[in-house]
Amino acid sequence: MIVIDHLTKRFGKHTVLNNLSLEFRPGTVTAIIGPNGSGKSTLMKCILGLVKPTEGSVVINGFNALTDVRCHADIGYMAQIARYPDNLKAREVIDMVKGLRERTADTSDTLINAFDLKPHLNKPMRTLSGGTRQKVGAVVALMFSPHSLLLDEPTAGLDPVASQQMKDQIEAAKIRGAAVIITSHIIAEIEELADRAVFLHEGMVIHEGSVSSIRQQLEVLR
Repeated sequence: MIVIDHLTKRFGKHTVLNNLSLEFRPGTVTAIIGPNGSGKSTLMKCILGLVKPTEGSVVINGFNALTDVRCHADIGYMAQIARYPDNLKAREVIDMVKGLRERTADTSDTLINAFDLKPHLNKPMRTLSGGTRQKVGAVVALMFSPHSLLLDEPTAGLDPVASQQMKDQIEAAKIRGAAVIITSHIIAEIEELADRAVFLHEGMVIHEGSVSSIRQQLEVLR
């Protein structure tokens, strides 16, 4: 359970998030949509603790995310454009994250097979295609079966087979009770994956509800 309460983030005089209050419940997939610059990435970074809000709070599974870093240990995050040390091999990136999390139980081998990463494990990250780097990011985000899952454009750059595998993993996370948050510009994908959608514009919630109601809202704004 992730609870956002009156969250505001300003960079200087520019307000990126404006008094947001949202809940992301276990066993649901919520799509955050909106134009570029609407605050989607900043919202995710506030949840992850990468950006400190100007005002408001973020509570994850009962823990104040702004003061208790333990709550971030059970969040999986997949960036749209992940940046890893280019000199590390794919296997070393995965092992590095395992070491940082200090956990022994993980599903990395299963996910490596699911995303057909075995042929690329001993290749430096700088030599991998964008899609293959995304597969590494998927393994890193999913391998500890986190209670909260934040996925920024999760199928971007993936081939059709890997894209379907990613969708299957999102559905599996939902079934096991994870609170899943995705961003996407693909309405058909949102309709396929999400239980509800939140439409952001200039840092404010313009509409929140079913995916079909969001589609209607988008039609009005055209």
